[in-house]
Amino acid sequence: MLIQAALVAGAGLLAGAANAIAGGGTLLTFPALLAAGLPPITANITSSIGLLPGYAGGAVAYRRELGLQKNRLRFLILPTIIGGILGALLLLITPSTTFQAVVPYLILMSCVLLSIQPQLATLVTKARARSGTRGNELGPALYLAVFLASIYGSFFGAGLGVLLLAVLGIYISDHLQHLNGLKSLLSLLVVIAGVIIYLVSGQARLDLVAILLVTSYVGGAIGGTLARQIPQNALRWIICALGTIVALVMLVHP
Repeated sequence: MLIQAALVAGAGLLAGAANAIAGGGTLLTFPALLAAGLPPITANITSSIGLLPGYAGGAVAYRRELGLQKNRLRFLILPTIIGGILGALLLLITPSTTFQAVVPYLILMSCVLLSIQPQLATLVTKARARSGTRGNELGPALYLAVFLASIYGSFFGAGLGVLLLAVLGIYISDHLQHLNGLKSLLSLLVVIAGVIIYLVSGQARLDLVAILLVTSYVGGAIGGTLARQIPQNALRWIICALGTIVALVMLVHP
């Protein structure tokens, strides 16, 4: 039990720091929880709840930018919350064997998203530069895209922030920091919607959740301090490499 707690605590610290610097924290906590003996769905639920402080901290850090986007928030809050709820319900009704079979591919997709994050940011910038108007940015296409991203984020959270930022950048012409703030709050709403469902389900390992809540918060604080000193690309590729190894191991030894 002590080794299990230490493993999860270490993963929480690293995940909190990783999320503050480059993202991809779920790719650290999820395999650690699997190694601690949790079934895949329980591991995913426990990880989602335990990393909540990091999402909250990101949203608070961008409160100034969020104050300028009240219309966007009002437009996107409903598809975000409904998508988060549906994603959580989808996870709970998914047979454990099916989730176990799908999760390696979700991890690989998350690794790809994380690895091409800089390229996505460049595409977002070019898309904003090509857009000469902002009057019709809040349309049904954006609504649907955020809804689908929210379902994915609640079902399996790795790569949610990267996916949301890419979606927002495609449809909204604005400064990247404003979009990053909007992404942070939407990500928090997705996680909160899912967490409520997960807690009611009773499938979380609450002792390990408590460890992750503390260590991910501490890791996020440390990561925020180190964000300007550690090369983001190096950390990004380390996380992607670890995630790929985990996915391949799960494919070979399901």
